Amino acid sequence: MRDIGRRGFLGIGLATAAAAGVAACGTTTGSGGASATAAGAADQAGKEPQGEDSRSEEKLIGDGSTADTGPQPNQPKPERLEPGQTPPQFVIFSWDGAAEVGNGLFPRFLKLAKDHGAAMTFFLSGLYLLPESKRDLYQPPNNRVGASDIGYLTDEHIRMTLENVRQAWLDGHEIGTHFNGHFCAGSGSVEKWTPAQWRSEIDQAMSFVTRWRTNTGFKDLPPLPFDYRKELIGSRTPCLLGQDNLLPTARQLGWRYDASSPGGFQIWPTKKMGIWDLPLQQVPFPGRSFQVLSMDYNMMYNQSQNATKSDPAKYPAWQEQARDAYIQGFQRAYETNRAPFYVGNHFETWNGGIYMNAVEEAIKHIADETHSDVRLVSFRQYVDWLDAQDPKVLAKLRGLGVGQQPPGGWRQFLSAA
Repeated sequence: MRDIGRRGFLGIGLATAAAAGVAACGTTTGSGGASATAAGAADQAGKEPQGEDSRSEEKLIGDGSTADTGPQPNQPKPERLEPGQTPPQFVIFSWDGAAEVGNGLFPRFLKLAKDHGAAMTFFLSGLYLLPESKRDLYQPPNNRVGASDIGYLTDEHIRMTLENVRQAWLDGHEIGTHFNGHFCAGSGSVEKWTPAQWRSEIDQAMSFVTRWRTNTGFKDLPPLPFDYRKELIGSRTPCLLGQDNLLPTARQLGWRYDASSPGGFQIWPTKKMGIWDLPLQQVPFPGRSFQVLSMDYNMMYNQSQNATKSDPAKYPAWQEQARDAYIQGFQRAYETNRAPFYVGNHFETWNGGIYMNAVEEAIKHIADETHSDVRLVSFRQYVDWLDAQDPKVLAKLRGLGVGQQPPGGWRQFLSAA
């Protein structure tokens, strides 16, 4: 299979619920978002690929839940576009929650990513590393102590999640945050949180990730091989709510992007409050008169009206529709303005697991060898590339609308940027 990650780096380009107005759900009760692995691209960036066996001596942090093991393996070096060069087609698959609950979805997509040289972003819910017996340690803003709209994992599933998050980072994937309790309704909704309350939520998520050894009592698992205070540079909020009050805090913390805006269009991004705004996007919904948000929840909502176990006879057609929505969204950007394509998902088994199958099929299509200038990357790798570009080039790219070809072709369009 083609290893996209080893083709050079990110810079080389060769030659609501969508329309219904429903906000995307951020996670599922008892099962989290997801993760995926990234096979290296480091060798092409002037580095040798690093695996776990070649890690430098780890320096334990705090109670030993995390460790500084040096630079993350399999990270490519961003290249600046040359005048007249066609931009790569960036595709970012991300997973909200990032829990492994025994259904094998986390390792499934880690393997898929490795098979296709892909990097992904896993927005880890900090609460998924906190045992329910210690729930009183969580003090969510505007909610009772220990409350959570996504529940808590069993000890066994916390172990599985730790093992998969560790492997994901070693493979080159990004570990972001999906915060903690996932409150989307009522007086305690994240939509109503102040910047100070967001800071409290972030500090608690950080604590749950960096003190899992103390909180769980597990002594037989290795530490997470990264310093989360340095690793964490971006997020996705529950149900895509509350970004306006999150951003001042995110900026204060030095974060570089946020992926919480709903209903974005397939155009090149801008910054809000100095932070890259990378929204989920509206993509064609085959057979329907409206577009759908590029997330599994929104596909499900529009197909089965939020029923996660519907008529099995409809599953094959729904899976095909979801797959084709992702593929048509990708193709629209790839064949026109080369805007980055963002997809959000959860590790879930809704409607017989058809949305996981649709994502896998879409990844295989996007990673096909005919798409030689596609880059399957994490959000972190993507903003590294953005920050390496000439601002004048990015300004020209932002001038292209959805589905708009560059006037005169790429060589002419970017030659005088």
